[in-house]
Amino acid sequence: MSTITESVNVTVPIRRAYDQWTRFEAFPRFMDGVEEVRRVDDTTLHWRTRIAGVTREFDARITERRPDERVAWKSLNGPTHAGVVTFHRLDDTTTRVTVQLEIDPEGFADKAGDRLGALTHRVRGDLRRFKTFVESRGVPAGGRPGRSLPPLTAR
Repeated sequence: MSTITESVNVTVPIRRAYDQWTRFEAFPRFMDGVEEVRRVDDTTLHWRTRIAGVTREFDARITERRPDERVAWKSLNGPTHAGVVTFHRLDDTTTRVTVQLEIDPEGFADKAGDRLGALTHRVRGDLRRFKTFVESRGVPAGGRPGRSLPPLTAR
């Protein structure tokens, strides 16, 4: 199991950073290799990814949701992973977004890529693209934000 922690400071208020992140359907706009994220219900997301020519589909459950603070998840099938994204107010217009991800790479190629730091590089790149995406928009794009759903506590 590998653990990755990466952060980025975005020049938007915490509410906008959280609202954009929790519009999961917009992930393909800034996450490399993510083709689709679709809400199945209030806590379940269906993902389709294509990385290094390999397409995978899996479901993930949101296990914790605290508006403007954090969103946590764990996979239900497919690649075994879990994580949390936290939002830290630095000032009125700046937010630190931190991703902590634990993943158990599947297969030889995934394990080799993990050892070479490919996963860390991917997460870092996704956060940089999120920064550009959220800072370039006046309002969040894609799907409904997690704020419109009731908070969840860890299960």
